[in-house]
Amino acid sequence: MAIVNIVVRENNVEQALRALKKKMQREGTFREMKRRKFYEKPSEKKARQKAEAVRRARKLQRKRMQREGVI
Repeated sequence: MAIVNIVVRENNVEQALRALKKKMQREGTFREMKRRKFYEKPSEKKARQKAEAVRRARKLQRKRMQREGVI
């Protein structure tokens, strides 16, 4: 687990909070917290992981096609 460091400059807490939220969003912390809020059955976990893998594969394929100029 990585430790997130945010520097508050000139007592600008709002800006530091925005930066913190952006970092947490990028790292998937909010998604992870939401997922861990309730128990997930092993079958549901397996289905979720499979769906995520399919989504990643489609996204990668879409990017490849764009690079090749097909789309």
